[in-house]
Amino acid sequence: MLEGRWNKFAVCVYCASGPVAPEFEALAAEVGAEIGRRGWTLVSGGGRVSMMGAVARAARETGARSIGVIPKALMDLEVADIEADDLLITDNMRDRKGLMDAHADAFLALPGGLGTLEELTEVWTSLGLGMHNKPVVLLDPAGHYTGLLDWLSGMVATGFVSQSMLDVLPVATTVEDALNLCADGTRFPGVDTGEPRT
Repeated sequence: MLEGRWNKFAVCVYCASGPVAPEFEALAAEVGAEIGRRGWTLVSGGGRVSMMGAVARAARETGARSIGVIPKALMDLEVADIEADDLLITDNMRDRKGLMDAHADAFLALPGGLGTLEELTEVWTSLGLGMHNKPVVLLDPAGHYTGLLDWLSGMVATGFVSQSMLDVLPVATTVEDALNLCADGTRFPGVDTGEPRT
């Protein structure tokens, strides 16, 4: 987290930015609303469509600050969340992920596609390697990731995936549980849930 910029716990939410069924947009909106109710800050990919737009709008409607990080190429496609309190524009996707990481205290992955999966696996791998100790949480109320998790679990026996890597990614089925895990200072020592940064 960049010191001195925000004084509130910030959750980076990864989710779909393309067409999805209404229940997934509703889930994203529920996450955004709960972030706002807790007085936290939302960090997102800076889009205004699909789940990404839903989480940002709901967060702001309930009082959350929203920080969007978007590559210039997507700005040019006019899908940017121009209502974000802070909209950071990067040259490319790699820089985007770096800024999202830097501005977040925890990471929450919702159902999504390849982009969401790539973002999730990068911060999850970095956590498992000890490169950061920010919580990484998966919210999966409808079994969207069941096949992926089963596949990864099956690779423990062959040595391609360690059980410890699976253990550091809690899977929640409710929004409340997911956000509680994001702020779990017993599971992730050093997590700051709202004290002003110096």
